[in-house]
Amino acid sequence: MSKHGKLKIIPLGGLGEVGKNMTAYEFNHEILIVDAGIMFPRNDMLGIDYIIPDYEYLRGKANKVVGIVITHGHEDHIGAVHHLLNDIPAPVYATPLTLGLIEGKLARNNALGKASLNKVKAGGSVEVGSFKVEFFHICHSIPDAVGLGITTPAGLVVHMSDFKFDHTPVDGWQTDYAKLSEFSRRGVDLLLSDSTNSERPGWTPSETVIGPAFDKVFTEAKGRVIVATFASLISRVQQVADATAKHGRKMALAGPSMIDNVKIARKLGYLEIPDELLVPIDQALKMQDHKVTIICTGSQGEPSSIVGRLSAGTNRQFDLKPGDTVVLSSHPIPGNEEAISQTINRLLRRGAQVIYDAVAPVHVSGHASQEEQKLLFNLVKPKHFIPIHGELRHLKRHAQLAVEVGIPEEGVMVVENGQTVELSGGRIKLGERIPGGYVFVDGESIGEIDHDIMRERGKLARNGIFLIDISVDKLNGRLLHEPEIITRGFVSPEDAEALLPEVRKHIMDVVNNNGWESEKDIANAVRSYLYEETKRRPMVLVTLSKG
Repeated sequence: MSKHGKLKIIPLGGLGEVGKNMTAYEFNHEILIVDAGIMFPRNDMLGIDYIIPDYEYLRGKANKVVGIVITHGHEDHIGAVHHLLNDIPAPVYATPLTLGLIEGKLARNNALGKASLNKVKAGGSVEVGSFKVEFFHICHSIPDAVGLGITTPAGLVVHMSDFKFDHTPVDGWQTDYAKLSEFSRRGVDLLLSDSTNSERPGWTPSETVIGPAFDKVFTEAKGRVIVATFASLISRVQQVADATAKHGRKMALAGPSMIDNVKIARKLGYLEIPDELLVPIDQALKMQDHKVTIICTGSQGEPSSIVGRLSAGTNRQFDLKPGDTVVLSSHPIPGNEEAISQTINRLLRRGAQVIYDAVAPVHVSGHASQEEQKLLFNLVKPKHFIPIHGELRHLKRHAQLAVEVGIPEEGVMVVENGQTVELSGGRIKLGERIPGGYVFVDGESIGEIDHDIMRERGKLARNGIFLIDISVDKLNGRLLHEPEIITRGFVSPEDAEALLPEVRKHIMDVVNNNGWESEKDIANAVRSYLYEETKRRPMVLVTLSKG
């Protein structure tokens, strides 16, 4: 097939980081978007709920977006869909479970009426503008995940989202190897593939290894079993339900996202949980402890999650009891290790038995390790390769693997968010650079919090604040009364008793001797004085009134 025209690949999220996955393909002024996920904030991103991709480039071309294709239902792939549809009301294409989870998300955000949602089954295809998109099943830690074959006049692209080659998946539905081989026979011009586990040698274990681990946990548990996992990790919910039934317990769901996702997955047939196994959480709390399993969110140590609140003793609906076994069934997202460690320690301190992946195989990754990634290269035989979904170190290692299996080095390109790549004439090259940073979501604020504000929050958290209120005579500029000072997070009340009178004297000297022209001069003078006395730099704010 003759190839013509230029396909622009636009990475907007997931390249150089773990999360907020989003890629756009542009051909002949038509744009296809793949995924729209969120990323959870790092510990230093104070007050931030989550982060979405910067898709300002697409906002200016909203009328050219012909479709939004979603590969699976995890938050790092669907979490920003409602934000995206508010700005770019294009049709959405996804498999049944993924679409059900998206519908639930849109309903919770009052955005369902704006969306054109289209169901496509694995093995099916859609034609949107210049793009023919073929959906093929891949194994991951959620059912109904797909990879994409994207045919354009410029060539064939295989977009391999999160995947693993699991030969014994929980749902019995293996990756569509035949489709990958078919793409190879057609000639794959470009492969984009998940890099999350590119540093991990060997093969990722099958999901089925978790069954015996859960069996051991339930056998040894003397009280309640509380399992924390992602609400979208549907396969894990099924395994917990199976263990619950086997050991004569009842299962309760805690948390709105867990309740909604289980309801959707059961309705669509992706979870086989009999009605008699499920009980409301209120009923479960009245039952004998050894008869109860509670499944909830919070496996990443999030302070506002149920497990986070249980570890701090602030959960309203129920508290930990001696004899409870808490299972954290997920792997730490990079950057969350410290929060998870603190949560585990707090749970242990409150008397719980805690099981996590370092002490028992209660979680396996949903991402391919090195041998699976090599197998993918050999199945697809791409002419060019761009690693996606990972920090820069993951992308670089994945690129090395590609060269090791025989892809020419000049055909492998490592890029990060915002660096476009062009496929033209059977070759790839770097294109323009566009914004590809973070958009912070803080309550109702979307994109209004910038890095300057984040730096201010960090400074407040590290050094505290020093507020000074001054009233001066508008005629002679002298103080009408002593300055009022409020400080928080800077010094202890005992130290403040000794320090604040001296600071007041210093301010009075500065003001009454006309050593200032504006509030800024007073703030600088106080800042210097405080550093001399304490070697610390609080945020100093001055309010001035004239009477």
